[in-house]
Amino acid sequence: MPGRPMTDIVDPGLCADCLHARTVRGARTVFWSCARSVTDPAYPRYPSLPVLRCAGFEPAGAGREPDQTPPEAPS
Repeated sequence: MPGRPMTDIVDPGLCADCLHARTVRGARTVFWSCARSVTDPAYPRYPSLPVLRCAGFEPAGAGREPDQTPPEAPS
């Protein structure tokens, strides 16, 4: 569709705001890929859209607590 952003064609559901979601652009379409699928086979590489529920969903803008582990002393 001329003039329309490809990401607007399909509603990806939760993937639109997920830290693990990646878009893969084809010649005339966009695929949504799940980076969790690389380390955990329970997650599909290309989930069926829209994703309405996902145990691995993490908001992309979620602030993370800094690592509280003290640095190791050099030996």
